[in-house]
Amino acid sequence: MKIYCVGGAIRDELLGLPVKDRDWVVVGASPEMLLAEGYKPVGKDFPVFLHPRTHEEYALARTERKTAPGYAGFVFHTDPAVTLEEDLARRDLTINAIARDTDGVLVDPYGGQRDLAARVFRHVSPAFAEDPVRILRLARFAARFADFTVAPETLALMREMVAAGEVDALVPERVWQELARGLMEARPSRMIAVLRDCGALDRLLPEVSRLFGVPQPAAHHPEVDTGVHLLLVLDAAAAAGLPLAGRFACLLHDLGKTTSPAHNLPHHYGHEAASERLAVEVCARLKCPADCRDLALMVAREHGIVHRALELRPLTIVRLIERCDGLRRPERFVAMLDACACDHRGRAGLGERPYPQRDHLLAALAAVRGVDAGAIARGLADKARIPEAVHEARVAALKALG
Repeated sequence: MKIYCVGGAIRDELLGLPVKDRDWVVVGASPEMLLAEGYKPVGKDFPVFLHPRTHEEYALARTERKTAPGYAGFVFHTDPAVTLEEDLARRDLTINAIARDTDGVLVDPYGGQRDLAARVFRHVSPAFAEDPVRILRLARFAARFADFTVAPETLALMREMVAAGEVDALVPERVWQELARGLMEARPSRMIAVLRDCGALDRLLPEVSRLFGVPQPAAHHPEVDTGVHLLLVLDAAAAAGLPLAGRFACLLHDLGKTTSPAHNLPHHYGHEAASERLAVEVCARLKCPADCRDLALMVAREHGIVHRALELRPLTIVRLIERCDGLRRPERFVAMLDACACDHRGRAGLGERPYPQRDHLLAALAAVRGVDAGAIARGLADKARIPEAVHEARVAALKALG
């Protein structure tokens, strides 16, 4: 029995990055042998065990065979005779197919170190095409390792997979899982760009894909292309450290621009309502969490009026805060403002311009929340007028700000 550390831990060590989790492969062993050593079984589809002391995952070396479309259509085979090279051959990318034995010796049969040095994502074998999740994983890696490029032969294989319908077999939960992880990387725009290059964006997020090539007024958007603007907004959200809900809202905020009549272009009058409608469809299809859905819909619907905050009357601002439930959910209202600020920054050459709208609306929110609705209610004989009186007091509080 021989044990090897494999995969991402070795990759990140060689790149000089911190290692969070270590995965291990055991060669020349059987489940009974590991159980006898005190390992705890956890694998459902194939034998995976937890180390009795470290609780890290140890998997028996295995091979696999494709039996049905999609990412779940595999039969796995484990046997003490399966070699390390055979196990590594089933992995997705060469940079993830490097192992280290207990003496510190690297085993790299597929050129992973070469591709790390060249900053290239390259598939290990044609078996890459059997699992469509690997397209999403590679795109996610592109968001994390932004200076890596996709090998031409790997990109060609990904395009073949899309054309063969493999991506269509992905379940929403798995798509969301990988998309969410990619959005939380340092350069989420790279994930979208890779998915677009291979054609997967058309299948997974056609509403986003259609943004590319749609023009915007150059005076406000020097990048002109709405899709390019989206990429800039996503990276601005990452640079600002927005949480997942904020980054997802940035992804969906402008979908309605794809519905603008041709005779109005490059203008997009009233695109916010269409953005919200399309965002509803995307969220339902991806089965995304409620907090991500709710913020995405709010940002899609309201970002236009937020951008005009300095021109708004107090009455309009109060209605905005009330409509967004800012009094009960102030943290979500602030999250909306943060996403809108990233929308503002996501413009070629204009990203450093100040965004006073955020502070203006934060001050308004504080003033409105400072209105004592209980005191107003207690002072009114006509209880039916309470909502109207509270609303009027909130507007007055904003007028007092000047």
